Amino acid sequence: MAELLNDHFAQLVIWLAILAILAAAAGYVLARVRPGARRHGPTGAAQQELTASELMSKFREMHSRGGLSDAEFRTIKAKLAAQLQQELKDNGETG
Repeated sequence: MAELLNDHFAQLVIWLAILAILAAAAGYVLARVRPGARRHGPTGAAQQELTASELMSKFREMHSRGGLSDAEFRTIKAKLAAQLQQELKDNGETG
């Protein structure tokens, strides 16, 4: 082990691995800190964010196809409920 740590090439590989891990962690943290940042599709154009009702429709479809368990679907519904109510309130509807 001591010979490996004294080898300059091995040290370079270790430092590059550490640098890559830190860069990946920084990218993850930035993505989590900036959740409102626009996501870009394959063409480079910004994608429109889906509304809660659109998300609910997609998750309902996934659930009906067996892609989500009952428990997962209930959890998603509970989390989207507040957002959906806010959207309805913003549109002047009641629900």
